[in-house]
Amino acid sequence: MDYWLLLIFPALMIFAALMDLFTMTIPNRISIILAAGFLIAAPLTGLGLEQFLMHLGTGVVVLMIGVALFAFGLVGGGDAKLLAAASLWIGFNDLGQYVFMVVLMGGALSLMLLTYRKLPPPRLLLGQQWALRLHNKKEGIPYGLALSGAALWIFPTTSWFTTVAV
Repeated sequence: MDYWLLLIFPALMIFAALMDLFTMTIPNRISIILAAGFLIAAPLTGLGLEQFLMHLGTGVVVLMIGVALFAFGLVGGGDAKLLAAASLWIGFNDLGQYVFMVVLMGGALSLMLLTYRKLPPPRLLLGQQWALRLHNKKEGIPYGLALSGAALWIFPTTSWFTTVAV
C-alpha cells in the first residue's frame, strides 16, 4: 500500500505541469490535494513525528516565501502554492537540491520559450490556443513545468521516498 501512496505526488505534479502548459493556470485543488495527500500518506508510510513536523514546517516556510514573491509580482499564485505543496513532500533535507533544480529547469524553460516566441508560430500548431498562448510575448511562463520537473527529478532520491520504497 505504501507504494501506491507514493504515486500520489508524481501523478499530481504531472497533472499540474500539464494544466499550466495548456491553460497557464494551476488550479488550487491540485495544491490542496497534494497537501491533503501528504497529511494522509505521511503517517500511513511510517514517517516519524519529527520528520513529519520538519516536512510540515518546510511547506509552511516555503508558502510564506511564495506569498512574498507573489506579492512582489515575481511568481504566480498557483506557482507559489504548488511550490509549497511540493515542498511538503520533498522535505527540508532535500529542499536545497529541489530549489536548485527548479532554478535550472526554470532557466532552461525560460530560454526555450523566449526563443520560441521569436520564431514564427509553427503551422502545425496554428489554431491550438495553448500553443498560441505560449507564443504570445505578453504571456507569462508556465513555471509549473519547472516546479513539477524538478520535483519528479528529486522525489525518488528523498530520504522519505527511499525509506518507504525499500
